[in-house]
Amino acid sequence: MKTKEKFLSFNLGVRDTAVISLQHITEVLQVSLPEICSVPEMPSSVLGIYNWRGEMLWLIDLEAMLGYPPISQRPNLLSRMMGIVLENKGKYLGLLVRELIDIEWLDTKQMKPAISELFYPQISPCLQGYFINDLEEIILSLDATTIIQAPMWWIHN
Repeated sequence: MKTKEKFLSFNLGVRDTAVISLQHITEVLQVSLPEICSVPEMPSSVLGIYNWRGEMLWLIDLEAMLGYPPISQRPNLLSRMMGIVLENKGKYLGLLVRELIDIEWLDTKQMKPAISELFYPQISPCLQGYFINDLEEIILSLDATTIIQAPMWWIHN
């Protein structure tokens, strides 16, 4: 039975690393802030709408959604950020992250269950589990399906 899967790794917050399975990632793109059309009365983690392939794509500040300080409020804010486009059952969502790291093969049998006491309360529902890498660092494994289905964006769609 095949238990190795490809994951995209990226930075979360100042010190954390997270991964999302490539099976839910449609595209990775650079987004510049002026191209995002903000939408009033949305949660602060929702940055707005972006024109992606002629479609409206909601863009989320993943760090703000998961309880980290928002990317959008950093003093040295980059004018261009990396966007990860997730897809599940024909629904698309863009996640803005600080920096992509790499594509990694991880053994899903090595994933440890998410224990809510270890993580920010906002992260727990979006966490599939975590890996410990060779340097003894925790790598958070995020559940793309849960993020896409989070109620905060579909109320407004």
